[in-house]
Amino acid sequence: MQQDDAFNLLKMGKNIFLTGAAGAGKTYLLNKYINYLKDNNVGVAVTASTGIAATHLQGTTIHSWSGIGVKDTITTKDLEKLLTTNRIKRNYKKTRVLIIDEISMLHKHQLDMVDSIARYLLGRDKAFGGIQVVVCGDFFQLPPVSSGSLTKEKQFAFEAFAWKEGDFHVCYLHEQHRQGDDPLLSVLNDIRSGTAGEHTKVPLRTRYKKEPQGATKATRLYSRNINVDTINEQELANIPGQEKIFTMATEGFSALVGGLKKSCLALEQLKLKIGAEVMFIKNDISARYVNGSRGLVVAFDKSEGWPVVKTYDNEIIIACPEEWKYEDNGVVRATITQVPLRLAWAITIHKSQGMTLDTAEIDLGDAFEPGMGYVALSRVRSLSGLKLMNLNEMALKVHPKILQHDQVFKDSSVAILEYLQTLSANEIAECHRKTLIERFCGGKSKAIGKEKTSKRKKAAIPTHLTTLEMLKENLTVESIAAKRGLSMGTIISHIEKLKDLKQIDSALMENLKEALPKNDFDVIFAEFKQSEDGKLKPIYDKFEGKYAYTSIQLVRLFVS
Repeated sequence: MQQDDAFNLLKMGKNIFLTGAAGAGKTYLLNKYINYLKDNNVGVAVTASTGIAATHLQGTTIHSWSGIGVKDTITTKDLEKLLTTNRIKRNYKKTRVLIIDEISMLHKHQLDMVDSIARYLLGRDKAFGGIQVVVCGDFFQLPPVSSGSLTKEKQFAFEAFAWKEGDFHVCYLHEQHRQGDDPLLSVLNDIRSGTAGEHTKVPLRTRYKKEPQGATKATRLYSRNINVDTINEQELANIPGQEKIFTMATEGFSALVGGLKKSCLALEQLKLKIGAEVMFIKNDISARYVNGSRGLVVAFDKSEGWPVVKTYDNEIIIACPEEWKYEDNGVVRATITQVPLRLAWAITIHKSQGMTLDTAEIDLGDAFEPGMGYVALSRVRSLSGLKLMNLNEMALKVHPKILQHDQVFKDSSVAILEYLQTLSANEIAECHRKTLIERFCGGKSKAIGKEKTSKRKKAAIPTHLTTLEMLKENLTVESIAAKRGLSMGTIISHIEKLKDLKQIDSALMENLKEALPKNDFDVIFAEFKQSEDGKLKPIYDKFEGKYAYTSIQLVRLFVS
């Protein structure tokens, strides 16, 4: 299938699986569709299965957007909680099209969880609550990361109940926009077809420990973190000059802080020197850099001492500390702060998925799972840009389940293309028009292709600020809840947000203590000081109903 055919199918509002070999133009086509939706005022959510992959589309992870987080299952209680989480609920309510990139790295159960949440929050018993879902990726690339044994059977997203219920139309792109007639293309095709053998190694041997062509310094890709860390530490040690250390700052409950540390790439101690090769590990709010941008440390800022990075795009950026936060119902429970950099002479193959590199030094002697060699080799634009250090047999293998199912995807793509070719240009255009008006815009054709000309409504006062004004009148939490027709728990959550935003002063906070007898406050407070994660229910259960849930929630306001 060609890109124009796939673009026509996308605009028909069908659930789509967009796939094809590396260089087929999947990301280009996704961006084209995203721009089409935005031009027509259609709510689109752009996500990916990993943080670095999400940056290629300026999106976020599906885990964060959807509310699945790091969970392996979703219970009814979890769904009820998400229903009261404004950010997650708003994500689904305003979205008409959900895009999930690098679908190969999403587990089967994770796609099912997204489907369950969408149905529940939108109140519609349709696949994904009726949202159009576009999944993109190549199952020949890296499979989902498994926390268990490497021998455990992989469960791919296309095996999910939601995939079957979603009736995904396959758009298998066959054009090649990257390698052309380059010998690397035949290597990649051999791996994809499962026919890789000694003949496949012939062109690869021509690049064995041979420096790549071009002025760009080769990015080194390795299978395991330990190799990457060793190389980066050695390279840093080889640079003359004084080492500067940046130490992570943390705030919040220890268990939540620990979870934050595991979920991001920030280091507890970041060691740098002038001349160090680095990679940014967070998206900049001002779009100066994204997660994955690379460069060199050229200086340390004289006023604050932060690293000054010259990117490979010749931009000069002062890398000031960034925050990673854990939020619960809009309230920050834990924060880590660190300079958003890592050493980047070498990176893991897993981290490279989705990148396109002019040159790369690749060590596949330690490849330990199917797809790893394909991902690493397909990062490079051409064979001449490759320096191959080692190669084992696993590097040329792909998962047998993927080999088998790839033909199913190809046949499905051919069938949907044949259907598309039975339609006239007028019929296709009318289908596009109806999809926009009737499905995406709720029958409001005036929203399509036009800029919004109506004046904005006067912004409503945020609900937490209304609570603040009432607190200033010395009203109690109970009386504010009664006057506003809200629960006491909701009012306390407003106060938590005010405290987090530093919009409530100490005098007002002290007034809140008077809602509880001092002895009761001290007893509950002592339990919080012993708690590792600050969760309410374990403390409530420990007191066996002696204290109201809202009393415990109120005391938590005073735990730093």
